[in-house]
Amino acid sequence: MLFLKGPERRKGPMALRKSSSSAADYPSSSTNPELPILAFPDPRLRKKGKDVKKVTDSETNLARRMAYTMYSNEGIGLAATQVNFQKNIIVMDTSEERDDLYVMINPEIVARSGTARTSEACLSVPGLRALVNRSEDIIVKYTDLSGVEIEENFNDMQSYCVQHEIDHLNGKILIDHIAN
Repeated sequence: MLFLKGPERRKGPMALRKSSSSAADYPSSSTNPELPILAFPDPRLRKKGKDVKKVTDSETNLARRMAYTMYSNEGIGLAATQVNFQKNIIVMDTSEERDDLYVMINPEIVARSGTARTSEACLSVPGLRALVNRSEDIIVKYTDLSGVEIEENFNDMQSYCVQHEIDHLNGKILIDHIAN
């Protein structure tokens, strides 16, 4: 089983490594167990992630476990800080087929445009949906598991999901948007 397939052409100027993945691709075992997701009001959700200096097997294994956990819980995104790892890593798959997994290390939004009011839920705040203001279109700079730096455009659901997960890396959760 490979975690990532070869480069595949996407919208925009960048090629991205894409995977065809689902929870079934990551059977739970002693080497790949599901990670416990922190739930509000756990104060560890407020801890900020730290940049990953070098992509190693540790980050690859964490990303595998995060993907398994996300798919097992029917999520579309998960930040490492939600599973008590203070690393700037997110996984995301917003596709209906659950076959378009992104792993982003040190994601940073470098440009934004448009605004939208989205209805969001969160694996760390079960049972809550909230309206949140987000940018419609974003450009994100991140590193993939091969250590390659990528800059890619995201819009609509992918844009909202990336912004939501980056909020987690910054110690911000869905409840904070309600307060605002």
